[in-house]
Amino acid sequence: MGRSFLIIMAIMGMFSAMAGGLRSSASSPPSFDHYAKKYGDSSAGSKSRPDDSTTGLDGNAVALDRSDDGHFYADVEINGTSVRMLVDTGASGVALSREAARSAGIATSIGMNDVIGEGADGAVHGEGVTIEHMRLGEASADGVNAVVLDAGGMSLLGQDFLKRFSSVEIRDNRMVLR
Repeated sequence: MGRSFLIIMAIMGMFSAMAGGLRSSASSPPSFDHYAKKYGDSSAGSKSRPDDSTTGLDGNAVALDRSDDGHFYADVEINGTSVRMLVDTGASGVALSREAARSAGIATSIGMNDVIGEGADGAVHGEGVTIEHMRLGEASADGVNAVVLDAGGMSLLGQDFLKRFSSVEIRDNRMVLR
């Protein structure tokens, strides 16, 4: 029961983050980088600007700059592979896109027939997995429970990992995890 609640909360957090991204893009036409970031292409924008999303502060802190879409993203090391993740302090769990799971060497079934939650369009399919190792800045964890979503290109970083930080502070356009 607790695992189902965790999964549903992660899915709800992901859908609310995506909906927020849609609202923020309504005022001006979105760029290619906007779509590439939104749908999981971590190489977007890498040629035009340096990756400053995980600048370390005073040893254990990680600073994340707000993205053009209004959200915070972090490049999280999962099983030795960098995965671009939406930071969602309101989500309980960690959710990975199928592509992110594949690149991090996490095996999933072909069909992903398990219903792990309900969304606006009906049943959300995916699969529960265990991430061997995650790292962001100096914070790391082994054996993190997560879900891999059958559809969608965004990965979500929720409280199952964020709880390794003692504080989360947002000022202006910067989030600092300590």
